[in-house]
Amino acid sequence: MKQKLLLIAGAMFLFAFGTKAQNLSKITGQVKDANGNAVMAATVVLNNAKDSQLVKTAVSNNTGTYELLNIKSGNYFIVVTATGMLKNRSAAITVGENETVTASLITLTQAAKSLEGVTVTSQKPMVEVKADKMVMNVEGTINAVGNDGLELLRRAPGVIVDKDDNISLAGKNGVQVYIDGKPSPLSGTDLSNYLKSLQSSQIESIELITNPSAKYEAAGNAGIINIKLKKNKTLGTNGSVNAGYNVGTYGRYNAGLNLNHRTKTMNIFGSYNLSHNLNLMQFNLQRSVLDTFFDQGSEIKMLNTNHGFKAGVDFFINKKSTLGVMVNGNINDNNISNFSRTPKFFIPTGALVNTLIADNSTDGKRNNINFNTNYKYTGSKGEELNLDADYGTYTIRSNQMQPNFYYNPSGFIIATSVYNFIAPSDIRIAAFKVDYEQNFKKGKLGFGGKSSFVNSKNHFERYNVDNAGFKLDIDRSNEFEYTENINALYINYNKQYKNKMVQLGLRMEHTLSSGDTYGLNNDASINKSSLIPFERNYVNLFPSAAITFNKNPMKQWSFSYSRRIDRPSYQNLNPFEFKLDEYTFQKGNTRLNPQYSNILSATYVYKYRLTTKLSYSHVKDMFTQIVDTTEKSKSFITQRNLATQDIISLNVSYPFQYKWYGMFVNVNSFYSSFKADYGGGSRVVDLGVATVSVFMQNTFKLGKGWTGELSGFYNSPTVWQGTFKSKTLWSLDAGVSKPIFKNKGNIKASFTDMFRSLKFRGDVNFASQFTQFSGYGDSRMFKIAFSYRFGSMQVKAARNRNSATDEESKRTQGGGGIGVGGQ
Repeated sequence: MKQKLLLIAGAMFLFAFGTKAQNLSKITGQVKDANGNAVMAATVVLNNAKDSQLVKTAVSNNTGTYELLNIKSGNYFIVVTATGMLKNRSAAITVGENETVTASLITLTQAAKSLEGVTVTSQKPMVEVKADKMVMNVEGTINAVGNDGLELLRRAPGVIVDKDDNISLAGKNGVQVYIDGKPSPLSGTDLSNYLKSLQSSQIESIELITNPSAKYEAAGNAGIINIKLKKNKTLGTNGSVNAGYNVGTYGRYNAGLNLNHRTKTMNIFGSYNLSHNLNLMQFNLQRSVLDTFFDQGSEIKMLNTNHGFKAGVDFFINKKSTLGVMVNGNINDNNISNFSRTPKFFIPTGALVNTLIADNSTDGKRNNINFNTNYKYTGSKGEELNLDADYGTYTIRSNQMQPNFYYNPSGFIIATSVYNFIAPSDIRIAAFKVDYEQNFKKGKLGFGGKSSFVNSKNHFERYNVDNAGFKLDIDRSNEFEYTENINALYINYNKQYKNKMVQLGLRMEHTLSSGDTYGLNNDASINKSSLIPFERNYVNLFPSAAITFNKNPMKQWSFSYSRRIDRPSYQNLNPFEFKLDEYTFQKGNTRLNPQYSNILSATYVYKYRLTTKLSYSHVKDMFTQIVDTTEKSKSFITQRNLATQDIISLNVSYPFQYKWYGMFVNVNSFYSSFKADYGGGSRVVDLGVATVSVFMQNTFKLGKGWTGELSGFYNSPTVWQGTFKSKTLWSLDAGVSKPIFKNKGNIKASFTDMFRSLKFRGDVNFASQFTQFSGYGDSRMFKIAFSYRFGSMQVKAARNRNSATDEESKRTQGGGGIGVGGQ
């Protein structure tokens, strides 16, 4: 209770801190377009007339007006920019002490025609905070070089990746990962392996969307993480090449090629990326069960070779219509070698009973290909229609050899058991989506729907291997086929009133799912008479609402509510037992129900810079990973619905820029309460934990084109999956970059996890079994990367097709976002 009171008191202090202002002089003004209409969300930058140094920034409100507060006396000028318009600047402005100065009207003109033939070099901020999301611009971050997608998420503000690569956001699991605005059907190990196959050179930005509107699918209790891949938007024929090398315990390399040809009537694009990674991981697990102690130590080597590709064409049919076709995918070959040693002790005497040596290896393939056809129509009266049709396949193959040798205390083999596991999986996904939006009653009315179909076939063969050869164990082999059909309709309306912006939405989703489990015959064919089916059919409503008070753009309050869902993945439903080693196995749970969240939040934005957000979430039937016991001393890992989770979270972000130095800091704290009863005694879960995570990024302009970066994160002790208590986790990276070849090339070098502090540790006490775990990966590395752009650099300013998340950002409550730093 004391922790809750401290957290709430801290929230009240920070909210009160954000409302204090010390007014000196003030500059006000207005921004309009060539037709005399107000320009909303224009970026207003006040510069010192003497040396052009940035002094203050602001964003225009819905009437086009802006305010620049706390201005010292002196001479200044203002530069204004807005999307799709040419920037403009004011005449010189003289400011005295304690006075209000009204700047002359600034008029912006459309940039679509004027930009032809002009080369534009943009600098994106490292991190942008907007009303509904936080954007981490990977392209502008030096220390992102050489990282894969999962490593980038580990370093993202408010994101925690646990020892099993499960992802949580702001203290909640159930994150829905999107790729280019489309939800990924993968989960668990399949998702983490896919993210590891994505290289930073392929990724443009990562969006952390904690307050999705009704337009988004309702899946994702913690919100949505949208990974946006790069797409060229320049006129003419152009492209880029990149290459990088990382060295830690072992070396890694990556390379890529991007090509693009854009005219006024069409855009053809394509890319290819190659990565070859050899990773090393150390993992230790100590378990006490009854009178037996297991002391497992493992060294895991993971070799991944990945080929990523994308190709497509956009046809600009006319000024209002765009038709696009795209294909992308990944081809991945991997090998995992696990060298494991587990001594087994008798606790009363401390005597060694035996030692298990289990050096297993797994050969795998993970191939994915996606096809997309899209159409966009933009009318002259604000109406917009988007159609998307998608089809994707995931082909996953795994072949594991698992020899187990038992040695007595004298070092002689006393028993042997060798297994071979063959596990092919095939996933097919098809989806069709329609979104329509138009002006209505001085606001924006949007509605649409989506139908998606997923089919997953998972075949598992377990062979007992001895001198006679391979024999299929039909009692421990199976096929699991899972199908899911979700049909959704939504309506969303937002309107700007005099002093506030209101958004209301409602989404309805009908879910039909079924799972069929079959045994196998001796020839590994399906035994159809052994069918064990289950079915689910349910309809849910997901309301959402938000209101932003923006009378004073320098002090904006926003309040929001949403209801979300997370459905069990096919991996967590598959009831079959997968053997990790002789003492540990994993199994799914067909009784696993969806988990639901209700989320309330209040956000205060001060001067477009300090953002403070207080949230409360209640999660019903929360997924949790349980390590239970069987056969006295063996353990199995499964998912169950923990009764409830309540989370109070406080998030504070602040960017700072002064001459050559830029900084962004994000502090995310939360108190989480877990409660469940699985039969009393040691099967009761009642945990409360307060957690703080800090993300900070610093940039330094070092002169002569050199830029330095120092970034890091800190996670205090927390709880994973409801039962796993983890210790402190932190990391610090440093890097430099410099443009070369007349700014067409760039070289970056970084040193990651400089103090080798990225080590996970923790424990779990459940079902009379106490487990401690620890480990670390090959995270301390030196990385160097080179990129070079060639061909035309003329920017196309109009009619590029945006993803769903881009469209949503245009309607965020309160307008513009904030950011700092750029490369």
